[in-house]
Amino acid sequence: MAAGPCLLLLWAGRTVCAMQPGHRTSSPAVAAAATLDFGFVPAGTYDTSPHYEPGAIGALFQVVKAFLYVVQPNPFPQDLARKIAQQKFAEFQGEYQKPENVVLTLQTLHYEVGFIVAAAIGLIFVLLMPLVGLCFCMCRCCDNCGGEMHQRQKKNNDCKRGCFATFLFASSLIMSICVMSAYFANQHLTNQVRGTKKLVNSNFKDLKMLINNAPGQIDYLVNQYNTTKNKALSDLNNVGPLLGGRVQEQLAREVRPALDAVLNMAGAIRETKEALENVSVSVEVLKERTERLQANLTDTKANLSNTLADPACSQAQAAPTCNAIKNSLNNLNTNANFSGLPDVTEQLDRLKDIRKTDLTSLVQKGYAAFNNTPELVQNQTKNIESDVQTVLDSIGGNLSNFSRVSPVEHILSSATTLVTKSEAYVREYFPVVEQYDFYRWLGSLALCCMLILILLFFCLGLLCGSCGYDRQATPTTRGCISNTGGNFLMAGVGFSFIFSSLLMFVVVITFIAGGNVEKLVCEPFEDRSLFKVLDTPYLLNSQWRNYLSGFLFQNPNVNLTFQNVYSECKENKGIYSALQIENIFHLNELLNISKYIDDIEGKFENINLHFDNIILLDDTGKQALLNFGSTGIEEIDFDAFLSETSKSITKVDLLAFANELEASADKLPKGALGNALKGHANSIRTIHLQQVVPLEQSMKYVKARTTLNQSIRVLQRSAEELAGKISSVIASIDAAQFLINNNASTVIIKESKRFADSIIGYFVQYIQWVKDSLSYEVAGCKPVSNLVDTALDVFLCSYVVDSVNAFWFGLGGATMFLIPAIIFAVKLAKFYRRMDTEDVYDDVEIVPMKNMENGNNSYHNEHLYGIHNPVMTSGMEQW
Repeated sequence: MAAGPCLLLLWAGRTVCAMQPGHRTSSPAVAAAATLDFGFVPAGTYDTSPHYEPGAIGALFQVVKAFLYVVQPNPFPQDLARKIAQQKFAEFQGEYQKPENVVLTLQTLHYEVGFIVAAAIGLIFVLLMPLVGLCFCMCRCCDNCGGEMHQRQKKNNDCKRGCFATFLFASSLIMSICVMSAYFANQHLTNQVRGTKKLVNSNFKDLKMLINNAPGQIDYLVNQYNTTKNKALSDLNNVGPLLGGRVQEQLAREVRPALDAVLNMAGAIRETKEALENVSVSVEVLKERTERLQANLTDTKANLSNTLADPACSQAQAAPTCNAIKNSLNNLNTNANFSGLPDVTEQLDRLKDIRKTDLTSLVQKGYAAFNNTPELVQNQTKNIESDVQTVLDSIGGNLSNFSRVSPVEHILSSATTLVTKSEAYVREYFPVVEQYDFYRWLGSLALCCMLILILLFFCLGLLCGSCGYDRQATPTTRGCISNTGGNFLMAGVGFSFIFSSLLMFVVVITFIAGGNVEKLVCEPFEDRSLFKVLDTPYLLNSQWRNYLSGFLFQNPNVNLTFQNVYSECKENKGIYSALQIENIFHLNELLNISKYIDDIEGKFENINLHFDNIILLDDTGKQALLNFGSTGIEEIDFDAFLSETSKSITKVDLLAFANELEASADKLPKGALGNALKGHANSIRTIHLQQVVPLEQSMKYVKARTTLNQSIRVLQRSAEELAGKISSVIASIDAAQFLINNNASTVIIKESKRFADSIIGYFVQYIQWVKDSLSYEVAGCKPVSNLVDTALDVFLCSYVVDSVNAFWFGLGGATMFLIPAIIFAVKLAKFYRRMDTEDVYDDVEIVPMKNMENGNNSYHNEHLYGIHNPVMTSGMEQW
């Protein structure tokens, strides 16, 4: 079974080697591209599980392996195996006297010393047991070795009989266990051989699945080129948003801040105009209200002056008060003088003229023109799409020839034929294997039956002897059942001598074969040291450094080893990677797209984009900005406005002034003067209540003052370094326009290269995915490693070797215990068989009274039976 994978590997390698193409490599530098999803390569599920669990009998297998470790504790001799393999056996046999061959022989004997000693013991057993049996028979014929039918009567006979029976029973029990182990091992081997057919069919099914799935997997790889192609075409169809967007993004780093600055300046112009309008309106409102209040206060002050001109004020008593009142009349005036504020009409008119140019609309047109970059790119690159699509079709046509150019179809066809023939061969000869296994099973069963026959005699002897033994009977008067038990024991002894040599000979042969296969094949295969030996350079062929690659590819320099092939197939990697087929079929040549990459890059290098239509801000807009700088806003006296808006409405609180005036009137003598002053006080209160308080509470007034204050501050901020700001804005917009008109080509070339690299990146991803899929997914060679595991690990080691080793272990154990069983059976038979003579005495008196009372148990006194001259009978008489 192990020849199957080897033949498959040999055939595949030679087939591929015959179809080797040229080789050329390429490694294009590719920018990062979007990750493509090619899906999963379709793969079948393999049914074979080359793992075997022996079940309960596994404990026996472990015991046998432990015994083999005791016999042979040395590790696998890799160096010794290499030296033996490197020696040509014919030369070794003809020149064994050479020193190096003698040393090699001694090393081999040293390694095998455990097996040699054990086998020598077995062979000694084989040779001596017939001789010992022959001598034993002759000795008994001469009435020696227990052959004399006479038994001396001793007090410890019962103890001896019990001990011999116990030891014989224990030996028989151990032999029974060993025989059962041998029987179960024999039956286990037969059962596993019968079940091997299913395992073999499973392996062939997996191999067929591997072969049948490979074409579909390769077609899937080729068809996935459409995914790459469609993605590339999709990007080409969207070259405007993609390439144009990238170009726009690069230019926007300078263009957008410049446009934003102009837009902010347009907003500043609008805010300045609104602020000036607010200043003009607010000043008019405040001027009208304060002038009306000033007129009323002037009238009141005039009337109050006329009253104070009354002769009554000349009197000494009223003069101080009247003078104080006269001195305070100057406070009856408005505090804020809005009439004296500067006129802003000229600046406002200039701003109105500037506002006739819709600067915001001009900026939005600049934004729109710049944002139209992707569309410009889309319109100016229409010919690129058709040119690149032609290149993509050429790549697809090259890839579609993969099945024709590569040896895949031929390999699969040959592999199908090979697997079919191998399966037919196995099906034809498997019944022969089962037939021979049946013969082996019968032979092994016959050997077990030999031991069972011996055990049967021993058991019947113990049973009959124990049950038929009569303690009151003398040796010459023992019953028939007891005597039959003794005869059974002696029959078991006889068959033991007859069968033991044959049994031990079989044990020695199977022990040497099974033990060495376990130590030299199974254990090295399990720890992979067997592969290390096979992969030794120049081992199997003195001309080839690597035998496997030399045999498969006729190129021994390729580092292809048994261990690597097995390990990679164990991981279900692709056959392309496992066999390193890239060394003889250069996939890079087929998948080389460097010339197509050059074509694609050339197409994009010839792109000639023009952005002359992009006008960020025309001359009208720039002139509006310049005019804004010459409006004279910075010449406005903002401090005067702020100073007036911060003043109160009147210089003095009119209500407090009226109260003081009334208090002063109370100090005067009662009369017309005091009453007149009180009347003026009421008039002042009326002015305060009817004009000042409403004016202060009036939203229009408050809003006018607030708006005036805020507008002045806005104008103050706008006027700060206005000329410098405008110059900076115009400079930035000119720089951005210069970038678009003169330096955009550099950005276009750079971004076109990046865009082309992203298109190429899709194909590089595809090529790499194809390579990875071929290495790890396409034609996963797990069935090959499963076939090796099935042939060596499962069938040879687990089914055959473990069962054979368990068989000789049980058979050998039972055979070895025949020796103590023979000894104890011979000793015990003396106590069960009926004797011809026994010990007697001529004087009854000398017989202990105790024995007399017991009926002369164990002693036969012939005087009591009528013998007048009692003597001790010699026992020479025969039956």
